Amino acid sequence: MRLKSAFVCLMILGAAAAIQAAAAPNDPCDLPPGLQAELSKRYPDTRVVRLADLSQKNRRLFQKDHGKKCPGLARVNFYGDGKPTWAVVLISGENPKRKAELVMARQIGDSWEMRSLDKTDGTPVVWREGPGKYDDLDGKKVIQATSSVVVFAGYGSWSVLYAWTGKDAEKVQLSD
Repeated sequence: MRLKSAFVCLMILGAAAAIQAAAAPNDPCDLPPGLQAELSKRYPDTRVVRLADLSQKNRRLFQKDHGKKCPGLARVNFYGDGKPTWAVVLISGENPKRKAELVMARQIGDSWEMRSLDKTDGTPVVWREGPGKYDDLDGKKVIQATSSVVVFAGYGSWSVLYAWTGKDAEKVQLSD
């Protein structure tokens, strides 16, 4: 009888743990299957920017504008083809000598196509915006985006918008 009670108790605990694990939210910085391995291979010693990497002030600013999203990862229909595409900010090193790179990763079949769009110092963030007309800081350059765009920003300092033109990525400086 004791063995049966112990078994029932273990089953209940196991079921409770499974329910709790299923209810726990996924980390917003989790990458799709296969992408982490590909990024690690192509960009060794880097990692995706997370909220903990931002200063307290920048963390508050990002969360105010983007909620619980990951500051280093944005799913975007950048190329306008509907294929799974991610804008990823990879960082290496520690502040104040941290390096960052903005990479577009598009899944094509079982592989990932990578395109580096920008490199900078510090800990920038990324997010997506919808299609539309975007003017640069000086009003001299205009991009008419037909699909989603990517904004790469260093809070309190600069922001750059990238849009796909059909054959290349174009950028406009939004703030400096």
